[in-house]
Amino acid sequence: MRPLLIILLSVLTLMGRAQTETSVAGFIPLSASGRHVYNFNPGWRYLKGDAAGAEAIRFDDSHWVTVSTPHTVELMPAEGSGCRNYQGPAWYRKRFVVPAETRGQHVSLHFEAVMGKQDVYVNGKLVKQHLGGYLPFTIDLTAAGIQAGDSCLVALRADNSDDKNYPPGKRQYTLDFAYHGGIYRDVWMIAKSDVSITDAIESQTTAGGGVFIHFDDISEKHARVFVDTEVQNNGKRTETVSVETRLTDAEGRTVKTLINRLTLKAGEKRSVKQQAEVKSPRLWSPDAPTLYRAESRVKQAGRSVDGGVTRFGIRKAEFKGKEGFWLNGRPYGQLVGANRHQDFAYVGNALPNSQQWRDAKRLRDAGCTIIRTAHYPQDPSFMDACDELGLFVIVTTPGWQYWNKDVKFGELVHQNTREIIRRDRNHPSVLMWEPILNETRYPLDFSLEALKITHDEYPYPGRPVAAADVHSEGVAEHYDVVFGWPGDDEKPDAPRQCIFTREFGENVDDWYAHNNDNRASRSWGERPLLVQALSLARSYDEQYRTTGLFIGGAQWHPFDHQRGYHPDPYWGGIFDAFRQKKTAYEMFRSQSPASLQHPLAESGPMVYIAHEMSQFSDADVVVFSNCDSVRLSIYDGTKTWTLPVVHAKGHMPNAPVVFKDVWNFWEARGYSYVQKNWQKVNFVAEGLIDGKVVCTQKRMPSRRSTKVRLSVDRLNKELVADGSDFIVVVAEITDDSGNVRRLAKENIRFTIEGEGELIGDATIGANPRAVEFGSAPVLVRSTRQAGKIHIKARVQFEGTQAPIATELELESIPAELPFVEGYTPQAVTSDSGSVQSSSSDRENMNATLPVQKTLSEEERQQLLIEVERQQTEFGEKHKEKLY
Repeated sequence: MRPLLIILLSVLTLMGRAQTETSVAGFIPLSASGRHVYNFNPGWRYLKGDAAGAEAIRFDDSHWVTVSTPHTVELMPAEGSGCRNYQGPAWYRKRFVVPAETRGQHVSLHFEAVMGKQDVYVNGKLVKQHLGGYLPFTIDLTAAGIQAGDSCLVALRADNSDDKNYPPGKRQYTLDFAYHGGIYRDVWMIAKSDVSITDAIESQTTAGGGVFIHFDDISEKHARVFVDTEVQNNGKRTETVSVETRLTDAEGRTVKTLINRLTLKAGEKRSVKQQAEVKSPRLWSPDAPTLYRAESRVKQAGRSVDGGVTRFGIRKAEFKGKEGFWLNGRPYGQLVGANRHQDFAYVGNALPNSQQWRDAKRLRDAGCTIIRTAHYPQDPSFMDACDELGLFVIVTTPGWQYWNKDVKFGELVHQNTREIIRRDRNHPSVLMWEPILNETRYPLDFSLEALKITHDEYPYPGRPVAAADVHSEGVAEHYDVVFGWPGDDEKPDAPRQCIFTREFGENVDDWYAHNNDNRASRSWGERPLLVQALSLARSYDEQYRTTGLFIGGAQWHPFDHQRGYHPDPYWGGIFDAFRQKKTAYEMFRSQSPASLQHPLAESGPMVYIAHEMSQFSDADVVVFSNCDSVRLSIYDGTKTWTLPVVHAKGHMPNAPVVFKDVWNFWEARGYSYVQKNWQKVNFVAEGLIDGKVVCTQKRMPSRRSTKVRLSVDRLNKELVADGSDFIVVVAEITDDSGNVRRLAKENIRFTIEGEGELIGDATIGANPRAVEFGSAPVLVRSTRQAGKIHIKARVQFEGTQAPIATELELESIPAELPFVEGYTPQAVTSDSGSVQSSSSDRENMNATLPVQKTLSEEERQQLLIEVERQQTEFGEKHKEKLY
């Protein structure tokens, strides 16, 4: 049978569907506020390549494909590293009618991020040029003369080519990640009154714009909450309004209602500062991420004309040097988590909000309490998810191993940092800003200005601290937290600040080959995955060696991802690029305390047998558990062993348990072949606390491949019918009892009917998909019609004794926000939504494609020498090996 994990102490909330909200430009939409928010993702015409005159209204785009954003310029194989992704220009065009209900309102388009540099045109006129691929920008349609009911064309030219003039600046073929192109985050239309709350970024106000919530005097007894709201009058006459802020708790009960009157001249903007005392606040923490809400409204004559909801958490974070990190007035202990790239199989960076949330949940399920956003700010929905799930975040400014001496480059870095802080300052999850360039030698004045910006933009008590590499200019002398290594706190020249390891786990033989025992493709099977898990366990263990000054670290990197400078993907993840778990996930998960009862994440006692019981499996059996001890039995209890789970001070909370010389294939064969009693060949692991069994797992060897099984990786979040959302469906080869046949070698062909579509085809190895370590995933995207989706999976070459095909039905749910539809005056339309073919000649008709750069062997070697030098300077040179 399939390995069964019985958790006797369960979290009931996981049985229900996780309900989350979508924030748009910093606000969760507020009903009847007067502000209208629309989903602008569907109905874009798309061309990969350049096209002269594509900004013009009369340009013929009838041969272009129709896509929905978030969108990637091209689908890639799951193993697409080494600069195999497209770099160059791409065009998006959308004709639409401005909704009639926006009459009299100020209408704009909010792009959460577009990779590279962008030129945006409205009805053929250039209205915006934007540099950088990780932060939002806004297009003012009203300023461009567009009114309610008008037909309008927005054309956007994006270019993800290498460009040294703006951050990150580094050429992709020397980069440890990839510049996947396209409008890869959401696009929204926002309509609001002439008198309205400003956008935090567009306002360009230091420590201002939008709504800014900050705190003082926080304790379990009370907290002071300050709400600063900037309002602008875009009308032509003086207006008097009231600014109303209603604070509510997690249950929706009103804590305080604050009201201030404000008179604004035409064109004037001013900030209203309000404050309230919250008695006996429920303090935010990773284990209890309680969120309050601030409902903001601007009212004229008693009628709400604008507003939105800002969620916030009340918490007090302190970095006390040798006393370590404190949270809410108490020592917290070690902060251990992971870095996160936004990369996903096939679609590059183009993840929908649901997958952003699922990624955060996967990391919190794994026991992570802190995430470093390497090496750029993440999607707003990921930040929202970190607030909900209880993940601290280190927010980084875009940059990696590159410095341009041009003054403008440094100014753009600083501008990015300002915009990051203005965008993310209200998130309780944000613990640190990393306002400098990762693993880069930069001058002292740059370092000090970066630090100053973090103070200027958040000039209040409890601000997130600034962190950077201890050996970089000005950091040891001035920054709040320094990046270093376990053992740095024991050295004579130890810094005074708390020390955090920004990237742990890497043990490469050298930075050219990248052979490494902490990197294992899931396709390599049982032993490499176990070696990886134990390697990461040793690195994880190092994060608990401390005198108090060293406070933890972030693993590099929990999700497999594509890279520019190496032909192999990064395989060091505890999940693969599809988010299938590796053995190392269970090691991470076992570090959460058994007593934890988290409201949303997987928690409680656990036990996991890291052994497949195959003819190639090791004699030793490794078990991961967070209990006091583990009892392992074999052959229906014929043999039993009990070993403690070691909880040693100065080490990881729960060391792996190794049972020596337990498995013998020939001994097991005696039961199945000689005694004809194959059912007796099993392991049972029991986790014990205070002598009582609190969790159990049973494992059996897989036998003959007989069935295909389908499952949906929901993580308590349903597929949304918005034309952009997707979900992972996994096909597994199993035996008659449901045990996954890890050694099966098949290809799975998927078919789909109903309100869904498959992402990718045979050209990228997506469908049919090869079975690896027993499974083959496929991505299923929704249409914009909620309804049932029927998926079938069969082996590519069927036969009498081949595994039996299967099918599965799931159902999408309606989208929460209305759409602004795209239309085309031509007769030619596409019903393919955002399904893309990686070899789509149709989408490249009449397009000018860039010539792919090739390097000589000498150029390649020289570039990689430079990469190795920088990696070494910021890595092994300063790292003392502990084992």
